[in-house]
Amino acid sequence: MLIAADKFKGSLTAVEVAAHVEAGLREVVPGLAVVSLPVADGGDGTVDAAVAGGFERRTVEVTGPLGTAVTAAYALREGTAVVEMAEASGLRYLPDGVFAPLTATTYGTGELLRAALDAGARTIVLGVGGSATNDGGAGMLAALGARLLDAEGAPVAPGGGPLAALATADLSGLDPRLADAEIVLASDVDNPLLGPKGAAAVYGPQKGASEQDVATLDAALGRYVEVLTAALGPVADEAAQAPGAGAAGGIGYGALVALGASFRPGIDVMLDVLGFAEALEGADLVITGEGSLDEQTLHGKAPVGVAQAARARGIDVVAVCGRLALGPAALGAAGIRRAYALTDLEPDPARCMAEAAPLLEELARNLAQDFLPHLDRR
Repeated sequence: MLIAADKFKGSLTAVEVAAHVEAGLREVVPGLAVVSLPVADGGDGTVDAAVAGGFERRTVEVTGPLGTAVTAAYALREGTAVVEMAEASGLRYLPDGVFAPLTATTYGTGELLRAALDAGARTIVLGVGGSATNDGGAGMLAALGARLLDAEGAPVAPGGGPLAALATADLSGLDPRLADAEIVLASDVDNPLLGPKGAAAVYGPQKGASEQDVATLDAALGRYVEVLTAALGPVADEAAQAPGAGAAGGIGYGALVALGASFRPGIDVMLDVLGFAEALEGADLVITGEGSLDEQTLHGKAPVGVAQAARARGIDVVAVCGRLALGPAALGAAGIRRAYALTDLEPDPARCMAEAAPLLEELARNLAQDFLPHLDRR
């Protein structure tokens, strides 16, 4: 059995999900051969998944989204680094109930990228998601050597809102090592930077932006594009419409336009990085999953990426989840033969969250009874 599941957000990490599923399976078939490969789609938990897959965890002190120091991690193996922007610029660093949609900065993500370059990385997977920011990656670029100046020649203040005062951009000071590095923007969203489907309109409210804040941010990001277009030419304007430009408060745009990044669905990148194709060798069944299997799952989330890759090799896929909001037809179209939900065992969502570990082991036992009847259970 190959267990390739994402985290159950708020309950279990991807590593813990795999461990509890394996424990449940082994209660039914003690000698079962199990391979665990925790996965992620570029958002929260991406570094943890890489470390579980054999990468080395590195930590560094960087600037958090509110400007205070935080300790962030990235993963490194043989010249390839996995950088998770949420480690430096994530919502996790905001106090409960406190948001900073206009002023939160991605400066720390730039520092994390620089640390990866310092460690010898020449291929960097930049996983984006779970961000507290809406600055178009301006802070990230400043940390890497860009100069973003107002009309008086002073650096613009941190955050997306102050970009309204941006007058000139000088990218000549960007870290020269970026030119020789391959940067891959790994994201599960393909929004453009601006407009009704852009970073501010779609994701700003999740970060505390009011209707007026959204309008302010969209206009400021528009000014950012204008100034970068003046500095870099039409390519900067075109990049604002590219898939992924609006990811994580627009950090996708900064990566695409200034770092030469290429955009790929996060789960596809991570499956390649983690060696999923090799892990599939000899597998009879793949078990995937995440906290909630719903409509969002169908748009680039980890379980569907796992299922498509496995089914392409003719291997059946089943899923475990906390909550199931997809019918059999939608699951089948996604390549998932059957799904098992914690809410099937415990209808109270709060108890499911609190007791996710034992409930997941019970789900795994049920799964084993259904799908492994031909195996010796002695």
